[in-house]
Amino acid sequence: MFDPESYRSVAVASTFSPRFEQVLAEAKRVRDRFDAELCLIYVGEKSNETSAKFADALERLSLPKDSPIHYEQGDPATAILRSIRENAIDVIVAGALEKEVVLHPFLGNVARRLLRESRSSVILFTHPAREPEPMRKIVFLAEYSEHGSKNLRRALHLAAREKSECVYVVRLITTFDEARAKKGGGTPTESNEDAKLEHFVLALGHTDVPIEVRCIRGNTGFAAADFVKSVEADLLVVPLDPAKKGGQLPPNLDWLTDVIPCNLWLAR
Repeated sequence: MFDPESYRSVAVASTFSPRFEQVLAEAKRVRDRFDAELCLIYVGEKSNETSAKFADALERLSLPKDSPIHYEQGDPATAILRSIRENAIDVIVAGALEKEVVLHPFLGNVARRLLRESRSSVILFTHPAREPEPMRKIVFLAEYSEHGSKNLRRALHLAAREKSECVYVVRLITTFDEARAKKGGGTPTESNEDAKLEHFVLALGHTDVPIEVRCIRGNTGFAAADFVKSVEADLLVVPLDPAKKGGQLPPNLDWLTDVIPCNLWLAR
């Protein structure tokens, strides 16, 4: 299997909400899959009561009692982003939902700001569980770059440890992309796009998880959400190179800051 550049540190954005322990359990899953160190970020005062709550939760989940807890003050999203930066966190894990309307999970304010402003990778769980369900199907949005290849290896590393059934490596092509390619003298035919995607995946060599490659076409980037729903994916992985536009979402994926189709991993 691959020897990816692993995450060294995983942090969980902690509150004592009804889902606190479920989100912590998902963070533990991420820690285990990447053999990383886990810490907690809590916005609020440190007290005997909060220390006791954290100690109980860590014990129930068989996590080290001395797991670092970073206490922050102020606006929750701003405080979490500050802690990520000051503690050089590689990936932040959080719950995603604010509400769910007609089967579309809408992001809460903290999750939305993490997606937009964090320089670390972000993993959001729409329905975190105390006993996490395996990620059977993973969708990876291909980015033709060294950064994209590295994060596809990371996704396959996770998939192998999750014993996933399939990783779908997809290339999103909107009508705007096709018009831009045509204007530049390109020929965005289905055959050459499929060939580029096949080459991108084959360059990885042997994989321990079945891979399917697909080119997805649609009027907007939301076609990716439709595909995720159609294959009943458990995780959508979107690589965002920090060296390009500050690691921000491209316009065709900006909808991810409001609604996500499943668990989401922004790999920066």
